[in-house]
Amino acid sequence: MEELKYKRILLKLSGESLSGSDGFGIDPLQAEAIAARVKQVREMGVEVAIVIGAGNLWRGKQGLERGMDRATADYMGMLATVMNAMALMDALERSHVMTRVQSAIEMRSVAEPYIRRRAIRHIEKGRVVIFGAGTGNPFFSTDTAAALRAVEIDADVLIKATKVDGVYDSDPHKNPQAKKFDTLSYIDVINRRLEVMDSTAVTLCSDNKLPILVVNLWDPTALEQALRGEKIGTLVTT
Repeated sequence: MEELKYKRILLKLSGESLSGSDGFGIDPLQAEAIAARVKQVREMGVEVAIVIGAGNLWRGKQGLERGMDRATADYMGMLATVMNAMALMDALERSHVMTRVQSAIEMRSVAEPYIRRRAIRHIEKGRVVIFGAGTGNPFFSTDTAAALRAVEIDADVLIKATKVDGVYDSDPHKNPQAKKFDTLSYIDVINRRLEVMDSTAVTLCSDNKLPILVVNLWDPTALEQALRGEKIGTLVTT
């Protein structure tokens, strides 16, 4: 067994991580690529839980702009996260990684209901648990769901997977002079309005002293380096 800094992680993925080049839908090749990353981490001996967003299937903002009820839009997004969770579960199990999907909205024919103690037991048995349907309540993002589930399962770190190598003071794709932060405090993230996670999620992590690590999921070695405690990405802590 390797020497690891983090033994149990909550991996927060965007829905767009499953999409094709146009940013929408579910691309099986992308799901397989993520499954390969997760399998590598499991083979290191790390316990893994996942929360995934739904931006590839449903953008609630578009509905709201047309006058849609906010709660209805949020529930639609929650249901879309379960679709993404099932797609990722399929890719993981085809890679021979035991996986369970738990949903905060009951739909017993396709997913287990979310039960904290059962989720922890699955994780202890080496299964990857994917949490779907957010918190089960409107007005909360999947960022907040990730923070909540991470605290509930006693994760060592919440890893926010992105397509950049950390948190910058501005968009590095638009500003070549953008400054990357190696470390940040929770209060800095909130005060600077940095787009790490929403303020509710950051506050929940702060209150429970849960570190947030932002890494580039598409760097072939970044996740493994982070789990060994190497200096990579951006660490948000006290």
